[in-house]
Amino acid sequence: MSKKAQRYLNRLGLHLERARQRLRRSGFSNFDEERMLAGFVARLVREEAARVAVDVGAGDGIRGSNTYALFLQGWRGVGFEGDEKRARRLARAYKSLEGVGARHALVNPDNVVSLLRAEGVPRDFGVLSLDIDSYDYWVLDAVLKKYRPRVVVTELNEKIPPPVLFRVRFDPEFRLQHHFFGYSIASLEELCARHDYALLALEYNNAFIAPRELVGDLPVLDAETAYRRGYLERSDRRERFPRNHDMEALHALTPADSVAFIKNFFARHEGKYEVGLAETPEPAEAVHS
Repeated sequence: MSKKAQRYLNRLGLHLERARQRLRRSGFSNFDEERMLAGFVARLVREEAARVAVDVGAGDGIRGSNTYALFLQGWRGVGFEGDEKRARRLARAYKSLEGVGARHALVNPDNVVSLLRAEGVPRDFGVLSLDIDSYDYWVLDAVLKKYRPRVVVTELNEKIPPPVLFRVRFDPEFRLQHHFFGYSIASLEELCARHDYALLALEYNNAFIAPRELVGDLPVLDAETAYRRGYLERSDRRERFPRNHDMEALHALTPADSVAFIKNFFARHEGKYEVGLAETPEPAEAVHS
């Protein structure tokens, strides 16, 4: 065997071992989202008809996926991916999964409802996973105006603590840049209040929410508690998120100074985001049709 071939096999073996370690540690998801999601699903998605998952920002469908394990268990659903190369991998990943579709589409607040309707997604489907690293807040807002998913797992911008309200505005030309994406957990809490959803957990940078009428005796958290338990006080968060070091100052500042820090940090993005401080949320009746 040539040295080149041997090096290739060695690298292949290393990649396979890393994949096995990742699966042993947390399944397909990045951290422990898959296990947590399974627990919420067991409580909140009991009817067979509701076993439908929608993955917005599905990537290649496997790595870092919150939904692939559900599809392997026989769930129906669809994954959307805006990047052409990843969308091709997504199609390959779903090829042998009955009732699961892969769509190459750049999802935004204006088209998300029509995309779901085109796929025949029921109003109260089981799981929505949302991770598009951009204007996620507005996409989720649009979905919750028309749909009532039983469990939502949504990526947040974990660097920004409550009570700071931060969200990137919808921009069709948006491009992901250093730390500039998504929305804060305080903004998610505000969104939950408007749509009568409950915040159940935060796992580093992924939050879990569900309709209040379904949560029963499940613990409901405020943004401050969820953030502290799910990110701030996690002993390994600096190891897992080493690039967040330049925003660590936010955890030692007053809320008002945090807003000033963010305005200065994102000065080059002025006009492309919203930032402020949260008031005590008052649940309001959401409109669904």
